[in-house]
Amino acid sequence: MRSRQTDPRSLFREMLRIRRLEERIVALYPEQQMRCPVHLSIGQEAPAVGACSQLEPRDYAMSAHRSHGHYLAKGGDMKAMLSELYGKATGCCMGKGGSMHFIDLNAGFLGATPIVGSTIAIAVGAAFGSFLKGEDRVTAAFFGDGSTEEGAFHEAVNFASLKKLPVVFVCENNFFSVYSPLSVRQPAGLELVDLAKAHGVESFQGDGNDVVEVARLMRGAVDKARAGGGPTFLELKTYRWYEHCGVGFDNDIGYRSETEFLEWKRRCPIEFLQRRLVGDGVLTETDIAQMEAAIKAEVDEAVKFAKDSPFPAKSLLMQHIYAEASAAPARKSAHKAAAARK
Repeated sequence: MRSRQTDPRSLFREMLRIRRLEERIVALYPEQQMRCPVHLSIGQEAPAVGACSQLEPRDYAMSAHRSHGHYLAKGGDMKAMLSELYGKATGCCMGKGGSMHFIDLNAGFLGATPIVGSTIAIAVGAAFGSFLKGEDRVTAAFFGDGSTEEGAFHEAVNFASLKKLPVVFVCENNFFSVYSPLSVRQPAGLELVDLAKAHGVESFQGDGNDVVEVARLMRGAVDKARAGGGPTFLELKTYRWYEHCGVGFDNDIGYRSETEFLEWKRRCPIEFLQRRLVGDGVLTETDIAQMEAAIKAEVDEAVKFAKDSPFPAKSLLMQHIYAEASAAPARKSAHKAAAARK
């Protein structure tokens, strides 16, 4: 588990770690051993790393379908993550959930689900629970710009504002909801921060490709929440490189241009910070080579672990559901007896 940090070298390494793991997923996915869809965060590692760098291990975080970066940045187990992608029993959901259902309670990562906007309300509920119990705990809710159009978002933000809950809403605005740009979903001139401000929540915009700026904004939001000052909304503008779902590129289908894509790619959050740190003498080429070697070894080990792990036993199929399978015959008999008495 990781403690709160502000060292730019650590932020750089964590972004690089997420990037290299997802690049390995891209390379391995065509083998068709990962049978779940994947939503990559390549290009938008900075919001995950910058935000989670300001959370303590005791703090909570929740995410949505594009959750790889959030899970890892919060301290989630890489071996368990890859095992989940491979559908193995050693996965963080025992191989039942796949890429969009990560969870690591030891790291304070409460979970992720693919239903747009759904975990925002759950995160607010977790923050409300912490508030009622008097816990020194902050909850971060990660979501994309499309979630701000869901009723759950507005209801959750309003409730958090009303109760002054210790929650930070982290909106990764990558400008698209699948293939629909903001221009066909939002009125012209509207900024997403305005939506949260309407509910009385202090809100800030930031460069979602500058991890140091993200960490600075998140630090203020976390400190405020922990001191009882209530929620904060952060809109972090960033950009995903790969297709909405999958390991390919989709610039050819017309919803975004190659020119736009290349412009954002030149603003790579990892290369941006690397140039700054090398230029300031904080990071050397030797340092980078050592980081690369250590990350490669970690990823290699996680891949081997996942591939060598067993698939879940059939006996696990009916576990961790609302009612155990063994209860079904008893319920059926009870319903028959009740019907006979009528």
